[in-house]
This record gives sequence, structure tokens and C-alpha cells, in this order.
Amino acid sequence: MIYIVTSSPRRIEILKRIGIPFEIVKQGSDEPEYHGENPAEYVKSVALKKIEELSLPGIIAGFDTVVLLDGKILGKPKDEREAFSMLSRLSGRWHKVLTGFAIKNKQKTITDCEVTDVLFSDLSADEIRSYISTGEPFDKAGAYGIQDKGMLLVKRINGCFYNVMGLPVQRFSASLERFGISRKSLLGGVYEKTG
Repeated sequence: MIYIVTSSPRRIEILKRIGIPFEIVKQGSDEPEYHGENPAEYVKSVALKKIEELSLPGIIAGFDTVVLLDGKILGKPKDEREAFSMLSRLSGRWHKVLTGFAIKNKQKTITDCEVTDVLFSDLSADEIRSYISTGEPFDKAGAYGIQDKGMLLVKRINGCFYNVMGLPVQRFSASLERFGISRKSLLGGVYEKTG
């Protein structure tokens, strides 16, 4: 059993597809504010902060995903105006999506980060307003989700697609091997702890 600290439906969907038995637990602490530090170190530290105070029998994992544009983090928009501003700034430009994660058990703790580059299509104001009207932007960093209607906004990506959804599958599964969870067993559809 892996205890997952997340409220993201996208992460939950990916974890179910992988086939790992997991239980969702409440976040251990609030997310610290970003003050211009290294973005990769920031998302790793946020992910770690979410799990560091939790003590559960087994493996615990936490995540944090951000959108980075011009050295600034775009969080979840508070309202339509902020969503419009974010999407207008992303229009026709490359940005980065970073997901940091932390995994721990009683013996060890590791953190890691995946970065994916995303290019948006040029968007008209009417297209942006139409997308906002779907309600999709409001629980997502950078005001979009690549897995739903937001896929129409994205022209190209370089890197892990699943990272843009909030869970870098390859890097995360490789890290789980350090906790004795075999990728071979996940590929075979049978969860098996090897160590």
C-alpha cells in the first residue's frame, strides 16, 4: 500500500492506470510561498513538506506541480480575470511544467523533479473566454489541463506528457524501485514489493 497525498483527480487517474494499490491521505502541511528560489528545488520542497509530518506504515508520496513562465510560477487562478491573464500570457509561447515529488518510508526519503516544455498555440481572446467558460482552468496550475479541452491549446510538448498532468510516470516508477516496488510487476499488472 502506498499512501498518496493529493487532491488531484488527474494523479488519481494515472495511479489507477498504473495499478498500484493506494490510499489518499490528507496533506500534512500548507504549501510554502514561492520567493524566487530555484523552481525545481521549490517543487521538491513543497512535495516533501506535504508528507514530512505524516507517519504511516508503508510508503508515503506527495507531489507539487507548477507552471513556470518568464521565471515566475503560475498557480491556480482565483477567478476568470486571473485565468484570462494567465492564458493570454501563455498564448503562442513556450513554458515549463515542473512536478516535484517526495517519497518516504521509515528508512529513507527521496525527492525528485521532472520538467516538461510546453508550447501553446496562438489564442484569440474569444478562444480563451470559451475555454474559461468550461470551468476547467480553476483547479489547475497555469489555468489549463492538457488531458481535457485544454489539449486544444497545446501545439507541442518536449518531455513527459504525464508530467503535464501532474505525475511523471517514468521518473516516479523508477523512484519506487528504490523502495522495493518492481516496475516489472507493475507492467505485468500485479503489484509486488521486491524489497
